[in-house]
Amino acid sequence: MGIETNLFILFAVIVALFLVVDLGFLNKKSHKIEFKPALTQSLFWIAVSVVFGWLIFLYMGREMAAQFMSAYVTEKMLSVDNLFVIMLIFSFFKLEEKYHHKVLFWGILGAIIFRGIFIGAGAYISHQFYWVLYIFGAILLYTGIKLLRDKKEEHVDFNNNKIFKFAHKYLPFTTSHHGGKFFCRENGKFMFTLLFLVMLLVEGTDIIFAVDSIPAVFAISQNLFIVFTSNIFAVMGLRALFFLIESVLHRFHHLQKGLAVILLFIGLKMLSGIFGLHVSSLISFGVIMFALIVSIVLSVIFPKKI
Repeated sequence: MGIETNLFILFAVIVALFLVVDLGFLNKKSHKIEFKPALTQSLFWIAVSVVFGWLIFLYMGREMAAQFMSAYVTEKMLSVDNLFVIMLIFSFFKLEEKYHHKVLFWGILGAIIFRGIFIGAGAYISHQFYWVLYIFGAILLYTGIKLLRDKKEEHVDFNNNKIFKFAHKYLPFTTSHHGGKFFCRENGKFMFTLLFLVMLLVEGTDIIFAVDSIPAVFAISQNLFIVFTSNIFAVMGLRALFFLIESVLHRFHHLQKGLAVILLFIGLKMLSGIFGLHVSSLISFGVIMFALIVSIVLSVIFPKKI
């Protein structure tokens, strides 16, 4: 077996093992995730991702390692925007904190499956039709400009959400309390619960964000191994990141602008290929990290006015 195959097996074992331990041992019962375990898990996934990037550097070279870390950091920043929407969903439906973990766990498990499908389809299309990557670049430019101009909505009516309307049109929902269950029987009939609806909305949110994140990662690297592992490592750390920063996320209000700059840069980098220009992965990683650090520093120096 080649080194890429061996690293992928290691990656698969890490992800599968943690999912089993997380659901089977650490969180068998519904409960609120406190700050300390959330911090531990978040640091764990960051450390694992950095070590994995170091292994890529050792066995696959500096170029591949730079692509992996660039893709990972970009996806991580996109995840922060995703977290904001998830918080709005939980708040709108007044979901008890002890159920947040369960929804996020199954939502992230679904995200791994859907992103695997999207990444596989994106890899096939980009290899068959290379010019599609220029379309990805244009999408990123559009998204970057939109992020620079848009402001986050802090109050959203999810009753008008298309997923909400579709679910209520075709699925039977109970009005009773879910009791931590996705399904139940009511008067002998199989019914879906509010918790299931919230999970659907979280899953739908991730699919929508994947429309931006998948092109962004393909703009950084066309290596399927790099694209998939960086994306999934970032998603795996999403749940812990949620519990870690849900009370302070609003303080980093310049992250959106930093993310916009990153998407604009990656989009321009991809489109520059039309003119035969090439920007190295190391330069890309430097620009991405610079935008991340500056956006965090500016958020601290110039706090959001309440």
